[in-house]
Formats: sequence, C-alpha cells, structure tokens
Amino acid sequence: MQVTIYAAVAENGVIGRDGGLPWRLSTDMKRFKAGTMGKPIVMGRKTWESFPRRPLPGRLNIVISRDPAYRAEGAETVTSLEDALKLAATKGRCMVGADEICIVGGGEIYRQAIAIADQLKLTHVESAFEGDASFPRIDPTVWQAVSSESVPAGDKDSHATRYAVYVRRAKMQ
Repeated sequence: MQVTIYAAVAENGVIGRDGGLPWRLSTDMKRFKAGTMGKPIVMGRKTWESFPRRPLPGRLNIVISRDPAYRAEGAETVTSLEDALKLAATKGRCMVGADEICIVGGGEIYRQAIAIADQLKLTHVESAFEGDASFPRIDPTVWQAVSSESVPAGDKDSHATRYAVYVRRAKMQ
C-alpha cells in the first residue's frame, strides 16, 4: 500500500495552534473525509486528542504515542511510525478499496513520514498564521507537483486554498 500524507498547510508552514487548527475550512474537511474514508489513518496522540469526535468513522484509526500504556478508545495504539505502518498495511489488506495508508498529523509524525511517503495531498491555505505546529519543508528535488487546483473560500471557509498533489520524484521514473 502506498503511503500518503494529508495536510493543510499555511503559507508559512503552520499546521496547528494550541491543539487545533487556526482556520475553518469546511470544503477541505469534506475532501479529507472523501479521500480517507475506508482507509487506515495514522496520527500522533496530540492529533487524536484534537478531534472533537473520536474515532473518525469509516476508517481504521491508528494512534502513535511514545507511552506504551496510552490507550485511545476506538483506535489501535502503537509506539512508533514503523509499527503504525505495519499495522495499517496488515489490516488495510482486509479493507475493501483501501489502496493507501493515510498519514494525517501532526507535525512530528509528518517529519518522520515525509522521508518514506509516496505522495503528499496538501491543502495550501492562502494566508500565514501564528502557530506551534508546522509542516516540514517540501524539497522540490524530492517532490513534484502533479496537480494543483485553486479553491475559493466557500460559505463555511475562512480562507481560499490551493489543493495540490505531489509525488516523490524517484517514484515517477
């Protein structure tokens, strides 16, 4: 199964503030739900705890915590990204239509996963924000944008965005 990172990223790289998002993007949340539905999603403990309703329905939720005693009701828990990917691949094979493992945050998990991910599905928020969590730099020698779409702010969106898909250059050859 391929590994895909899903994230919304501000112009200055910010992805979060005080355990939440510094924007409201209903349009993007709908795209996120459609893209991850029926697939394994992998996240860190802080991301898990930021969800108002846990687990995210219709997906295998896998939570990474350094604390081996940590439990996330309704989710599988592991202590490393490597263990999360193994579990997602094993259980994902039994999920009809699951063709990717979705990495959904946060900053520390993204920093680890960007080295092994096959693609990035990013919503670029067209503004800069104050925040305490950030996305790693996208190295243009490693990643190539294969699609990009400007998305004006809808009625329930605080900002306009640009949705882009990147693939690892080595994978394109």
